[in-house]
Amino acid sequence: MTPGRPVPPPLAKPLPDLNDSHTDGTAAPTLAAAYGATAPDSGLVPLTVARRAPKEDDVEIAVEFCGLCHSDVHASRGEWGGNTYPLIPGHEVVGRVSRVGSAVDDFTVGERVGVGCMVDSCRECESCLDGLEQYCENGMTGTYGAKDRRNADAITQGGYSTSIVVDRNYVLRVPEGMDPAAAAPLLCAGITTYSPLNHFEVEEGDAVGVVGLGGLGHMAVKIAKAMGADVTVFTTSERKFAAARELGADHVVLSTDPAAMEAADRSLDVIIDTVAAPHDLNPYFRTLRVDGALFQLGLPSEAMPPVNPGALIRRRIAYAGSLIGGIAETQEMLDFCAEHGVVSDIEVVRADQLNEAYDRMVAGDVKYRFVLDASTLGSPAEKADA
Repeated sequence: MTPGRPVPPPLAKPLPDLNDSHTDGTAAPTLAAAYGATAPDSGLVPLTVARRAPKEDDVEIAVEFCGLCHSDVHASRGEWGGNTYPLIPGHEVVGRVSRVGSAVDDFTVGERVGVGCMVDSCRECESCLDGLEQYCENGMTGTYGAKDRRNADAITQGGYSTSIVVDRNYVLRVPEGMDPAAAAPLLCAGITTYSPLNHFEVEEGDAVGVVGLGGLGHMAVKIAKAMGADVTVFTTSERKFAAARELGADHVVLSTDPAAMEAADRSLDVIIDTVAAPHDLNPYFRTLRVDGALFQLGLPSEAMPPVNPGALIRRRIAYAGSLIGGIAETQEMLDFCAEHGVVSDIEVVRADQLNEAYDRMVAGDVKYRFVLDASTLGSPAEKADA
């Protein structure tokens, strides 16, 4: 985050409603300015999106900031396939409540809230009933590019927009006092790293390793330190040593140095692996103690080198994956980060800088997350594109 960046004060009075503060859902949709892709090779362009009038249990949010995630690049450029265009990315949304549905009594106009990677799930399967909506057995509804359970025949459109409407059960409270721009990436990068650390019950005195020092990795370091852990960062670049220590890492290991890796043998309780490129995991398993675990967060597009089962068996090591978190856990993460002063290191960009920011993300030229200032999106056209 830019040093000295001021935290915007709470609103002196609530935001005005666009119509009434409560609606039965029969009002006309609201048009919002947005940026999105119209084809895999279109880049991000100005669009207008129609947002449904809030149904009885909906919350309408005037977006202030939206984080840029590398998955936004893959999705908008069609690199994962199966997209419907136009596509408006963005699943790290922070803003103020502008309207609520008639049955909503737990959010108020003017309150600062957030929306993460999902806006719905089936609510009936075992995972949903256990508060693990991210593992919904019938498929969670992503914040963008997914079939909208709340709006027949519609595709969800994300947070690169001046407003968004979301079921109240998938809206989160962003504690006042947090920089809203720097808090936005917590809704993806923050919860993605908090969830496995929380699942492993990391506490003071535990030893945590972090592989990679990008958007996810830098959050893993900050959150693990806030939990009281002794943190080791593994990197392939000596140029990142100073940055790792500035983030709070207690140790930094050059993973391409066999002697350094050998010296780290049996030194860790858990590893958070954030690297999304193919890499050999076997050297990292050797740094774990008995009953240690390696959580894979990065999702390489190509095959990984094979895992040696003997490395797992000889120390009862677990090799696990982890997605984001459920709604309750995500709220827990936001409250934890507020209590410990943890936010993402960010660079705020304007709407007309989004394509440049995407190129810089692909090149690894960001420390550590870009965040869109939604006030730069302009005004919606008279007709919706999405």
